[in-house]
Amino acid sequence: MMERLFTYDEANDLVPWMEERFAAMQPLRDELVDQQENLLGLLRRRRSNGHSSSEQEIADAENVVTRLTRQLQDAVKEITDRGIEVRDIGRGLVDFPHNREGETVYLCWQRGEPSIDWWHPTNTGFAGRRRL
Repeated sequence: MMERLFTYDEANDLVPWMEERFAAMQPLRDELVDQQENLLGLLRRRRSNGHSSSEQEIADAENVVTRLTRQLQDAVKEITDRGIEVRDIGRGLVDFPHNREGETVYLCWQRGEPSIDWWHPTNTGFAGRRRL
């Protein structure tokens, strides 16, 4: 499958949509982290002497973690299905494949930035960002 290349305007027009997507994902991600910590605590207590977590309590916690993981994966897939590469959910960091002077590069955007003002070669990451 051929990689989708975005023009600057196409990518920049998606910034408000991306802000909405990451704003919706943030509470879901926070809850997932909390529930994962809860599950780990239950599993530790099960293994330690004198304390036990019920198997039902552990199964319930695993189900919650699984449900939240799927919801977060679905939210990310909504973005990646458009050809946008999600680099960091927590930071809201994404790359848009773009043709710059005949070379494929990434237009780079991070949640909170009002527009796309950065790019980087495909073989570098965030640290290699350059101003447009």
